[in-house]
Amino acid sequence: MVNDLAERARTLRKHVVHLAADSPGAHVGGSMSVVEILTTLYFDGVLRVDPADPARPGRDRLIFSKGHSSAAYYAALAEAGFFPVSELDTYKKTGSRLAGHPHTGVPGVELATGSLGHGLPVGVGLAMAAQAEGLPSRVFVIVGDGECQEGSVWEAAMAAAHYKLDNLVVIVDRNGIQEDGPTEEIMALEPFADKWRAFGWATVEVDGHDVGELSNVLHEVPLTWSRPTAIIAKTVKGKGLSFSENTNTWHYGHLSADLKQQALQELAKETIGGAS
Repeated sequence: MVNDLAERARTLRKHVVHLAADSPGAHVGGSMSVVEILTTLYFDGVLRVDPADPARPGRDRLIFSKGHSSAAYYAALAEAGFFPVSELDTYKKTGSRLAGHPHTGVPGVELATGSLGHGLPVGVGLAMAAQAEGLPSRVFVIVGDGECQEGSVWEAAMAAAHYKLDNLVVIVDRNGIQEDGPTEEIMALEPFADKWRAFGWATVEVDGHDVGELSNVLHEVPLTWSRPTAIIAKTVKGKGLSFSENTNTWHYGHLSADLKQQALQELAKETIGGAS
């Protein structure tokens, strides 16, 4: 199963490469870093969703707050069956549903995102509503680490703990690099896990590229009853491509034909295992 998930992750990365090359551009770095997180949620039986009935009452909700990394998100939704994989070819084209930032006109998208700092507050509201209505829904929110410099994230974190929202899970794509450079130089987050714990969240740090480790923790949530769960997934910006790893140069960009070919060749040689 781990190898199957790792192969799925490779497929999503190939889609990101095509989207970044065959359109005006894409957020390559953040899309590549979040791939295994999306893979585990959608293809390991974590999310209780039905692509044939995306609006089914009682479903789990995924809020993809770091909406600028839509290339990876659309790739996961398409591969999961929310819309045809062939529709990825329309990314950012006139009249396409697949805009640069996701919106609710796309099947499976719960919230229009990309204005950073809004996803977790909405997730708190959805989790509170589910509890009030006695629904089995869980709410998963994927945020970027640079996004966690927004004050609204911490207001929401405080409210989630206060209201004992154990049906709420935040997953932080902790790749350490935001648009302008390393997070710790722009606005330091560390000690990051301790901050979430201090705000009352059950918190765990994992290798965000190890699908086995991600699977284990995501199938265990909530980690503590009556407390929201924070999963800090340590990732690599631009994971999988030699020219985009650990740099903000490819936070956003268009892949030339030569770079597209190089990227696909590198992904074809990538070792498949517990971590991709």
